[in-house]
Amino acid sequence: MSGLRVIPTWRHGQERLYVCATDGRNIAWYDREAARINLLCDDRREDVLEALGPFVTGPVTVGPPPVPTPAELARLSLHPDDDLAPNRPGEALLVSLDRDPGPSHRLRADPRRRALAAEQTVGEALDRLDGAGWHALHSVPLPGGDRIHHLVIGPGGLFALHTLYARKQKVTVADPVVSLGRRESHPLLRRVRADADRASYALTAEVRPVLALVGPADVTITAPLREVRVLRDTEVAGLARLGGVLKPADVEALHAMARDRRVWETSPSGV
Repeated sequence: MSGLRVIPTWRHGQERLYVCATDGRNIAWYDREAARINLLCDDRREDVLEALGPFVTGPVTVGPPPVPTPAELARLSLHPDDDLAPNRPGEALLVSLDRDPGPSHRLRADPRRRALAAEQTVGEALDRLDGAGWHALHSVPLPGGDRIHHLVIGPGGLFALHTLYARKQKVTVADPVVSLGRRESHPLLRRVRADADRASYALTAEVRPVLALVGPADVTITAPLREVRVLRDTEVAGLARLGGVLKPADVEALHAMARDRRVWETSPSGV
């Protein structure tokens, strides 16, 4: 048994059947109207076809999600309120601090300011990749009040980055748990993968998860990680060396789609 589950959902009034792995990740979906099975994990092709067997009617096309067509992009003449491109790194935190700066004197520093510093550090590094054919979007809002810290699109594909302030801390990664020094550990990699899955859903394209650690003193990864990348903020620029996944026209098409706030409104509240 493959252990895959088939979950029906509705998107823009049309039914889709999502195929989920045992850990909840979406690895494929079946669009009945388009008669197409979109694969995010080609190595699970046979398992996906087996799981969808009882639901498929007639011939279908099987392959990776298609890049948006010019007709689909034509609808993306954006109102300024819907355009995410102007978002600054840490945009949501900047707005939050502007509305509620917090008390001027407190025993502990406002954690929002540390989180903001982390997002700004990583965001500035991503913005510098623009000349290498990459585009970065920051503080991408998701239903339920969640957000993707950074989304970067370029020749090497799409990446959803979650930043973590770790200045002078020893970081231990034991998938899915991340520990900072002696602080209580958290299964942060589940959140990182969930953000990427939600982005994949919204953009109908594979989005890979990245945890970006800002200023760590040391990083220990106890075992090989499944799919997710863990990078120091000084390593983020290395993404520009990746290529061979998207052509320039595909990068522009996906960026045009991703910057539209409305595209993210139907992203599921959980993965």
